[in-house]
Amino acid sequence: MGYLFRVRMSSFFAGAAVASGFGFYFLYKDYRIAQEAISQQAKSVYESLDARVTALESLKKADPVATHMEASE
Repeated sequence: MGYLFRVRMSSFFAGAAVASGFGFYFLYKDYRIAQEAISQQAKSVYESLDARVTALESLKKADPVATHMEASE
């Protein structure tokens, strides 16, 4: 009876280890997908903001009268 119990326990722990490995793999894959999505969102926001700043800087360089009026005030 002791031998049968030992076989059942070892089989249980082997199954638990395999299930844990698969669970870790799926969680890691989900983490990588979420990290990539957040990275893409941040990159999109950065590019949009950079384009807006560039447009504002080009407007400021193109209008020397406004720059002169700001300096006189």
